[in-house]
This record gives sequence, C-alpha cells and structure tokens, in this order.
Amino acid sequence: MGNLLKSELFKLKKDKSFKKLTLALIIIAALFPLIASIYGIEQLSVNDLFISIIGRNNYVLKIIPCLLAGYFISSEYSLGTMKSIASSGNSRIRIYISKLMVFSFGAIIFSLILPIGMTGTGAIYAQFNDMPDLKYFAQIIIFTMLYAAAFASIMMLFATMFTDSGKTIGFLILIFLLFDGVMFMLASKITLFEYIYNYSVFKLSYDFININALESIEVFKLAIVPIVTFVIFGLLGVLAFQKKEIK
Repeated sequence: MGNLLKSELFKLKKDKSFKKLTLALIIIAALFPLIASIYGIEQLSVNDLFISIIGRNNYVLKIIPCLLAGYFISSEYSLGTMKSIASSGNSRIRIYISKLMVFSFGAIIFSLILPIGMTGTGAIYAQFNDMPDLKYFAQIIIFTMLYAAAFASIMMLFATMFTDSGKTIGFLILIFLLFDGVMFMLASKITLFEYIYNYSVFKLSYDFININALESIEVFKLAIVPIVTFVIFGLLGVLAFQKKEIK
C-alpha cells in the first residue's frame, strides 16, 4: 500500500493538469488582493476578503477537481496505464484506495489555495488590518478539506465508470453545475428529495461559512455528512473498480 501511495503521489506531482491548475489558482490568490487594494478599496479588510473567498471557493471545490479527475484518473484507462497497474499483483481494492487518497489530496490542495493564499497575500497588502478570527479560520479550513475529499470521492467514482477524460470532465461539470438547481426544484415538490438535498454535501457546502451561528447538532451534521459521503462513494468506487473490465 505504501508503494502504491508513493507511486500515485509521484504521478500527481508530475501531472501537467495538476501543476497548471495549481499555478493558475496561486496566481489568482496572489493578484486578486493586490487588485482589490489598488482599485476602489482604500482600507482592505482581511476578514471581509476571507469571507468573500469562502463563498467563491465553492466553485473550486466542485469544478476544478473535475478536470483533474479526467486527466489524472480517466486518462489512465484510455492510455493503458491502468491495465499495467491492475496486472502488477496489487489487489484492486488497494489500487483504488491509493488513487482515491491521492486524488482527494490533490482536490484538498486546490480547495485551500484561495482561502489560505488570498488571506495571506491580502494580509500583507492590507498590513494585517482586521484579520479573521483564528478559531473561525481554522474551522473553515478543516471543513473545506472535508468537503473537498467528499466531492473527490464522487468524482472518482464517475471517473472510474467513464474511463474517458473528455466524457468524465463534461459529465462531472454538468452534474456539479446543475445538481443544486435540479434538486432544489424537486425538493420544493417532493419531501423525500428535500430531505436528501438538505443532508447532501452539495447543500451543506454552502452552510459551513456560517458555522459561528450554528448550534452544536448542526455543526455535527456539517462534519459527519462529508465523512459518510466519502466512505459511501469510496466503497461504491471500489465495487465498480472490482467489476470493471480493464482493457
């Protein structure tokens, strides 16, 4: 298992899509606070900047890893790399888990670049004016990591099912863009869908920004749902990978 993880981490490090997406996010994190400090904002508030980042970062959580899923996971099937890995003597369960862990790690890195990078650069440009509360900042970072991993487990399942980078990217972006709207419409008419949506990572990923105003039971729900989602979709992915014919 350790060798598989090292191998996947090495591939992630060398993956061109991962490096390009990471670089793009870093550039945005560095330039956005600078532009905000130059144009129209005399006294840049780091706390206000951090809160605005959290809301926008939801798109990074849901969309950017879709691209990585296509190029880092699905492309291995079309290129024949997965066939070599599957015939290496390692069990398919270990192969899938190692890929899921490393892919989730990549998604977590994407999810943290803007909150940490923008807050850091914003603090420098604003001379540390009105910094966010440390406890709140830490909570947001932890929840961001949990939801990034949960979304990654969903993406990994579909990337395994489609095995084609183009189809995987197109399908995942379509699903992650439309899911909220479709489920909201169904939830307004059918109670079951309302319950499912209210307890989904898609809905709750918008809620942890208000963690300071939530009761303990709501915070517990925010924490347990992404963990359960990661486990469930991880198991579904393992089952799909075990039954899949790899060519």
